[in-house]
Amino acid sequence: MDARREIVNGFYNGYFEDTRLVRTRQGQLERLTTMHYVDKYAPEGCSIIELGAGTGGYSIPLAKAGHKVTAVELAEKNFELLCENGRGVKNLTAVHGDALDLSRFADGSFDLTLVFGPMYHVYDEAERMTVLREAVRVTKPGGVIITAFLSIHAIMYDNYLQNNFEAGLIENFTPDYTVKHFAEQIFTGYNIDELEAQFDCLPVDHITTAAADGMLELASGRSDFALSDEDFARFADYHLHHCERRELLGLSSHLIHICRK
Repeated sequence: MDARREIVNGFYNGYFEDTRLVRTRQGQLERLTTMHYVDKYAPEGCSIIELGAGTGGYSIPLAKAGHKVTAVELAEKNFELLCENGRGVKNLTAVHGDALDLSRFADGSFDLTLVFGPMYHVYDEAERMTVLREAVRVTKPGGVIITAFLSIHAIMYDNYLQNNFEAGLIENFTPDYTVKHFAEQIFTGYNIDELEAQFDCLPVDHITTAAADGMLELASGRSDFALSDEDFARFADYHLHHCERRELLGLSSHLIHICRK
């Protein structure tokens, strides 16, 4: 097992991923926003591959909606829960595999490719490009690739602003503020233009980049933070109308990049 797999398995062995998208307002907004775009670009009954499927938070409802879904997950604990949660679900195929190697899938196999976990945990530039090239390769011409990633600036605000900002600077930036990517981060973040530039050499057209959960991770850290169901619905509507605005992207913890092959 290589170091990256050890890091990923070590983290998810101690983290309960199964309810992440429902147990907090942040997770709920991330799921709502992501599904908004997935539904927008998923033709009825289409073929979908999700890379980094976790425990099935997206793959299972998409399969239940009538899409033919292949869910690929690397972390062993998550994969076990994916299989358990997806037992008996028609149109769902669970694969224990790595986004770096999709050789079992032919070129142009899927209408929609979801890269929903790998870019958080791939630290080497060559490996990141392998993930993206493979995602594009298995997508049909005219198909859409949706890639989730993290903002380096949200990481700084969410994780270090109230703790040790100097440590965050050392861990995440060089002295001239170039973003670092290295395994000990567990989760790695990007400048928006840095992530978008990863696609420049690929045969795709950029559609949009959107904030998935805004500043809710930072807000949720306050002991007095709360959103009633009514206020959350209002905020979600506001968010969906503005989440592609460039000035709002960098402080969103999770983002999605959307392109067409």
